[in-house]
Amino acid sequence: MNSQQLFRFHTIIEYHRATGLSKPAHPQISLVHMDDLNRPLAEGGFSLIYDFYSISMKRVKNAKFKYGQQASDFDEGVLFFMSPGQVFSVEIEKDSVMHRPEGWMILIHADFLWSTALAKTIKQYEFFNYSVNEALYLRSIYEMVLNHYANRAGLVTDYKAGC
Repeated sequence: MNSQQLFRFHTIIEYHRATGLSKPAHPQISLVHMDDLNRPLAEGGFSLIYDFYSISMKRVKNAKFKYGQQASDFDEGVLFFMSPGQVFSVEIEKDSVMHRPEGWMILIHADFLWSTALAKTIKQYEFFNYSVNEALYLRSIYEMVLNHYANRAGLVTDYKAGC
C-alpha cells in the first residue's frame, strides 16, 4: 500500500482548518461528523499522523486503509482507536473514485486528560496500540447502536450545533 502524501496534525484546530471545518468548541476535544468535512485532504491515497487520540467509526466505499501492519477495507463499518504519533494510511482502489466518508470521530488531545486517572492508565488499553494489528469491524446492528448512543448523548448534534 503506497501513500502519496503525508499529513501530520499537531493540534485538533489544525485538523479542523485542513478539512474545512469550523473552529472546534474546545481546542482539546472535538467530535467530527464525517458529513461535515468540507474538503478532502488529498485526491488520491494519503497517510495521517495525529498528535492526539482518535476514536473513529468510519465507512468509505472503494478505499483501503492500513492501521499498524494490517491492510483492510472500509466497506463495512470500522471502529478504530489511534494514539498520538501512530500512522494511518488510506489508499483508493485502482480505477475507483473514493466516496465521501460516513461516520464520526472523537479527537482528544492528551492535555485534555491531564491530571486525570485516565491519563495515567490510557496506555494500558491495548485498543490504542498497534499490537492489536487491526481495527474492529462492526456488524450493522452494532454500528447502529453506537450511532444511536452517540446521537443520544448529544455528541453529534452538539458538535453540529457548534456547542
